[in-house]
Amino acid sequence: MPRLFVKRLAILASVLLCAHVGIAQSSLVPTPPMGWNSWNHFFQHVTDADVRAAADAMVANGMRDAGYVYVNIDDGWQGTRRPDGTIQSNDRFPDMKTLADYVHTRGLKLGIYSSPGLKTCAKFEGSYGHEMQDAKTYAAWGIDYLKYDLCSFGDKLTVAGNGDQAAPAAFAAQQEAYRKMHDALVAAGRPIVFSLCQYGMSNVWEWGPEVGGNLWRTTGDISDKYDRMALIGFSQAGLSRYAGPGHWNDPDMLEVGNGGMTLDEYRTHMSLWAILAAPLLAGNDLRHMKPEHLAILENKDAIAIDQDSLGKQGDRVSALGPYELWTKPMSHGRTAIALFNRGELAHTMRVNLRELGISPGAHIRNVWANADLPFSDIINPIIPKHGVVLLLVTR
Repeated sequence: MPRLFVKRLAILASVLLCAHVGIAQSSLVPTPPMGWNSWNHFFQHVTDADVRAAADAMVANGMRDAGYVYVNIDDGWQGTRRPDGTIQSNDRFPDMKTLADYVHTRGLKLGIYSSPGLKTCAKFEGSYGHEMQDAKTYAAWGIDYLKYDLCSFGDKLTVAGNGDQAAPAAFAAQQEAYRKMHDALVAAGRPIVFSLCQYGMSNVWEWGPEVGGNLWRTTGDISDKYDRMALIGFSQAGLSRYAGPGHWNDPDMLEVGNGGMTLDEYRTHMSLWAILAAPLLAGNDLRHMKPEHLAILENKDAIAIDQDSLGKQGDRVSALGPYELWTKPMSHGRTAIALFNRGELAHTMRVNLRELGISPGAHIRNVWANADLPFSDIINPIIPKHGVVLLLVTR
C-alpha cells in the first residue's frame, strides 16, 4: 500500500476520531452537571486524602445516588513541569492516575482545574503554551471535567469603557484561549466536560458554545453569605435563552452546609439554583455535614426541577420590592414556581395560579414542606425572611 495513501488514511481516522469526541463532549451534560468541588471549603490547601474522603462520603451519604457524580479538584494540585514540559501534581497529590481510578471505582468522575494563563489564581502552574500537552496528560490520568479559570490570562486583557467589556483584541484573545484548550481536549481523545470560568466577562453566554464550553461562569465568585448569594443568583434574570442541554449558565458553586447562612437561606440558594437549571456543585466538607444540610442537597423534587430533561432555565416573572416570582417550564407539562422573600421580615405573597397558566385539577407539591396542596386559584403562603416557597406543579 503506497505510503502516501496510508498517511492519508491515518489523517482521516484522526479527523473522524476528533469529530466523534467533539460530538461526545457536546452531549456530556444533557442536564446541568452535579457533584462536588473542593474550593469553597478547602481553597488551595486541598489534598489527595480530602478528595478521596469526599468521594467516600458521596457514596455513603446517598449523594452519588441522588445524581452528584463529579468530584472536582480546584486550584492547588499543580506541581512543577518536567524538562519536557509535562505537568506534574505536587506532593499533596502523589499519583493522579491512581486517584482517578479510586474515584471511578466508586461510580464517580474526577475533575481538575487549570488556567489559560501562566499561573492560576492561587499562583500555581497554568496551561499557557502547554494546552495540548496538558490535555493529553489529563486524558491519560482519566480526568472527566476541566474547570478552566481565566485568572492570570486576564492580565493580558485591556478593559475598555465602563470596565465590564473587554476591548476587541483582548476579547478575541480570550475566546481563542478557550477554543485552544477545547480543541486540545478533543484531540486528546477523551470526553472531558469543559467548564469556562471567566466571571461573565464579555457576555460569555453569547459565545461560550462556540469555543466548546459545556458551562460558563456568569458571575464573580460566590461566598457563604446571603447577600452575596442573592446578588449572584437573582442577577441571572434574563439569561434563560442562553442555556440548554449541553450548555449551561453557571452562577458558581453551592455554599449549602458551610455554615454562613440559615436553613431558610440555604433553601433559597438551592431553590434558585434549581429554577436556574444551574450546575449543582456542593462546596462544603462532606465528611462533617449536618443532616438538615444534606436534606437540602438531596431533596428529590429540587433536584428534579434542576435536572429536568427539557433543559429550560427558569426566569423571573415579577418583582415587587423584595418579593419575586420565578417560574421554570418543565417536561410533560410541568412547571416549577418559586416565591422568594428577599426582605427582612416574614411576608405573605399573593399569587394567582390561573394567571400562570395553572388550571384546576393540577397537582401541586410544596417542595420544602414535603406536602401536597389542594388546588386554589389564589395562594397566600407566608414566606419567612430570606426564605422561599418552591412549588412543583403537574398538570
